[in-house]
Amino acid sequence: MAGHSKWANIQHRKGRQDEKRGKIWTKLIKEITVAAKLGGGDIATNPRLRLAIDKAKDANMPNDNVQRAIQRGTGSLEGVNYEEIRYEGYGLNGAAIIVDCLTDNRTRTVAEVRHAFAKNGGNMGAEGSVAFMFKHCGQMLFAPGTNEDQLMEIALDAGAEDVITHDDGSFEVLTPVPEFPKVQDALHQAGLKAELATVTMRPETETELEGDQAESMQKLLDALENLDDVQEVFTNASL
Repeated sequence: MAGHSKWANIQHRKGRQDEKRGKIWTKLIKEITVAAKLGGGDIATNPRLRLAIDKAKDANMPNDNVQRAIQRGTGSLEGVNYEEIRYEGYGLNGAAIIVDCLTDNRTRTVAEVRHAFAKNGGNMGAEGSVAFMFKHCGQMLFAPGTNEDQLMEIALDAGAEDVITHDDGSFEVLTPVPEFPKVQDALHQAGLKAELATVTMRPETETELEGDQAESMQKLLDALENLDDVQEVFTNASL
């Protein structure tokens, strides 16, 4: 990660997400509904639902909204039937992009995603064209100044795959997806709270963009993230 700050990138991303709080609630309600539909309404046996509810709490979503979304997912309340779709493509300088969607209209969604790519200097690729550049894993990021020895010992004992020390002094804990809740709980109980904790598609290598290219790439990412059917956008671009 030499040459740029992982910590600054994460803070920048969180700031941009906070600006879109209204849209975040809508996306989280969809995610909670689908998670409950696929894995049931009990967070003890449904890690995906637990993660979605944690994110809803972080976004200050009222508990009533959360419970209604769970009930729609489990079928005790009537709701929309969403389908999960992933699109892949390229941005500026060949930077890879993955777009995860939840939609009730596949035709509308693919048209909107394709338009956002085309209008902002990117292009959609075939299925599998960039996914191999990413790793599906649990990711937690800790601020510079975190006790490295304690973090490493607890994380690895709980089932983490790796603990990475970045040049800016921040720490990144990577876990297999099934181990993510267990590792997060162990760290939390030790008083180590992550600034970011999520299941993600983490790029294996990064494409650095600066100046006009970085600005254009951010516009493309924003255009994709602002689409109603888009849940998550992952990229290997470092801006």
